[in-house]
Parts: sequence; C-alpha cells; structure tokens
Amino acid sequence: MRHSGIGAGVRAALPFVLPTLLLGASFGVLAEPVMGTIAPIVMSVVVFSGGAQFAALSVLAAGGATGAAIGAALLMNARWLPMGFAIGPSLPGGPRFRALQSQAIVDASFAIASRGDGTFDRGLLVGATLPQASSWIAGTVLGVLFGSALGDPTRLGLDAVFPAFYLALVVEEVGSRRAVAAALLGAAITVALMPVAPVGVPVIAASAAALIGLRAA
Repeated sequence: MRHSGIGAGVRAALPFVLPTLLLGASFGVLAEPVMGTIAPIVMSVVVFSGGAQFAALSVLAAGGATGAAIGAALLMNARWLPMGFAIGPSLPGGPRFRALQSQAIVDASFAIASRGDGTFDRGLLVGATLPQASSWIAGTVLGVLFGSALGDPTRLGLDAVFPAFYLALVVEEVGSRRAVAAALLGAAITVALMPVAPVGVPVIAASAAALIGLRAA
C-alpha cells in the first residue's frame, strides 16, 4: 500500500489552520477563568481534542467535580476507538509502531486521510495533524494570555467556529444518499438526546448512524 509524503498532508490541512487557531483561542478564553493560566495550555498539549476539552470545561464551569470532567472527556474521546480500529490495518509496522502513528488521529486528519474505500493514507494522516496541533496549542496560548482583552467570546462569534468546523468536515464527506441519511440521522439522535443525556453521550450515540454506511460483505 503506497502512502503520500507527510508534506502532502500538511498542505491538505492548511485550510483548517485558521479555524483550528480560532477554536483553540475560544477554548483558552473560556478556560482561563475556570482553570487558570497553565492548566488549559497543558491540557491542549496533552489531550489535543477540542470535543473532549470543551466537554470537560463545561462540567467544570457548571461546578462539577474534576472526576466528572475527566469522565466527560473520556466519553467524548471514546470515538477514537472505532476510528483507530478502522485506520489500524492501513498503518505500516508492528502493533507498537501502529499505536504510535495512531496518535495522529483527529477528526479532520481522519477525513483527509480516508481514501474512500476503507483504507487510509498514513502520510496524509500524520502530515495533516501537524499544523492542526500547532494551531490548536498556539490558539489556546493566545486565548489564555489575551482572553481578557477579547471579552465575551460570543461577541466575536468564536462560539460558532466549533460547529462550523465540523460542518465543513461533514459536507466534505457527504457524497451519496446513504451518507446524507447517516448525517441527518446522527444529527437527529444528537438533538433528541442533548436535553436528557450526560455530556458526550449524544455524540457517541449519534455515531450509531454510521451503521447505515455498512455494506454486506
């Protein structure tokens, strides 16, 4: 299986640099009053998962315990398990090396690396993650350090960047009636569960809509 160079992945991810920077900044702005100056930056370096970090932050901001915040983050990141199983056979090397390479899996990189036939391009995966990681961490630092000057992030529309980012990924992937049906069903499941389910559960449950995409062997 041939793979592209890492440089190709970096170039493919360039359109996501600015949105990721703004997402990181919005996280930093919102997290600094709740978590302080250092913790949000460390979290962005170690966790590097917008969904999990915003979920944990929402729990902490609502007065929840640290354990509950960690649980919300783990629940959000449960989606990496099926994504890892899907991409694992396309990665070269033994189990440990594949596990190391799989650390590059993020939502946009997963979509960019997909060949559309169930296989993935390792170079695109790793390369696409590099500028996104840099932008996310840099954005968090900017948001933490200069968030007080920005004021309410909703005033600048930063709260809209997160859903717009993922909408762009969905639009890129939707290319058939089956995919449209899966996307609409996933959205319906999320909306239905949001008022009653804990943070993270609606997103995980919505992934069941992907079963529509399964084809008989």
